[in-house]
Amino acid sequence: MKVILLQDVKSLGKKGQTVNVSDGYATNFLIPRKLAVIATEKSLEIRNEEIKKQEEEDKKRREEALALKEKIEAIKLELKAKAGKDGKMFGSISSKQIADELKNKYDIVIDKRKISIDVPINTFGHTLVKVELYRGVTATIDVNVTEA
Repeated sequence: MKVILLQDVKSLGKKGQTVNVSDGYATNFLIPRKLAVIATEKSLEIRNEEIKKQEEEDKKRREEALALKEKIEAIKLELKAKAGKDGKMFGSISSKQIADELKNKYDIVIDKRKISIDVPINTFGHTLVKVELYRGVTATIDVNVTEA
C-alpha cells in the first residue's frame, strides 16, 4: 500500500515522502497514529500544493535574509569594555552583548545563538563576527571594542 508520511518515521522516510508499506503496517500502525495517510490522487495533490507553499515561503525568507545581510554588513558595531591598569580588557564580549547592541541601536533582532564568535573577543580593536541569518546566508559584522 502506498502512503504519504505526515511525520518523519525512523527507518521508513521523511515527512512528505511517498513510501510503499505492507497493508497491515499502514492500517494498524501508521494511519491510526496519524503518521501517514493513504496515497490517493487527492492526497498527492494536497502534498504537492504544500510543497509549493513551502518552497515559496523558503524563497521569501531567503530574500528577507539577503536584505538583512546587506543592512548588517554596513554596520560598524561599537562596544565599550572596562580595562585594567595594564590596559588589558576585563572579561570578554559575548554574543548576547552583540545581539543586545544590534537590537538597541539598530532595531535588528537576532538570536544570540546565531552569532558565532570563533575566537573569544577579549582584546580591544576590530573583530569580524559571523551571523547565520538563514540556511546558507551568513553576514559578517565588524565589531570594534574600545576602552570605556
